[in-house]
Formats: sequence, C-alpha cells, structure tokens
Amino acid sequence: MDAFTAGLLQRIKATESDLTMARETGDDFLAEVEQAELEDLHRLAAEHGVEVNALHV
Repeated sequence: MDAFTAGLLQRIKATESDLTMARETGDDFLAEVEQAELEDLHRLAAEHGVEVNALHV
C-alpha cells in the first residue's frame, strides 16, 4: 500500500470516528461538517481506485 492510500484510509477512519463522536454528543453542526468531509474523502478514494470497504472488515 502506498503512502497516499494509507493516508487516505487513515483520514477516513479518523473522520468516521469524529462523526460518531459528534453524533453521540449531539453536536449537529460538527456532525454535518464531519459528514461532508467523509463524503469528500470517499469521493477522492473512488477517483483514485482506493477500496474503502476494507476498513469495515
């Protein structure tokens, strides 16, 4: 795995964690920000052929 892929997958994992925390604490604004970031990261992954489903195994 190259550095780009590893970094992207790490950012996705961290953003998913941050999104969960924002939802659990009821911070709707932060949850929206994290959700948008996660969508951007997933789009970037798709554009570069990075398989994201591996994170959920």
